[in-house]
Amino acid sequence: MISHHLLLCATATKAKCCDPAVGAASWEALKQGVRELALERPDRPGGVVLRSKADCLRACDQQGPVLLIWPDGIWYGGVTPERIRRILEEHVIGGRPCEDWVIRRSPFSER
Repeated sequence: MISHHLLLCATATKAKCCDPAVGAASWEALKQGVRELALERPDRPGGVVLRSKADCLRACDQQGPVLLIWPDGIWYGGVTPERIRRILEEHVIGGRPCEDWVIRRSPFSER
């Protein structure tokens, strides 16, 4: 079972959203945090957490790196490496979005 899919716009080829170095560092922090918290284990009781690096999510308007958390439809802006751990612990594990950094909400619904 998949609990969340984290899509991080971190390495945009046109670099309109953030400094490419910050995006790359955020991606590394996300990978490390997911590993350290054992979120990608297939036998995780809450379900596995997937992560994908995106070129551009077309949502930032200079607020990148941007992180979209599916299926919650929560979009975070300014996702620097320093913010990753809190997002993982409070939102992904704890179910409480980090409201200070939310830039958009687009919940997915069952069809």
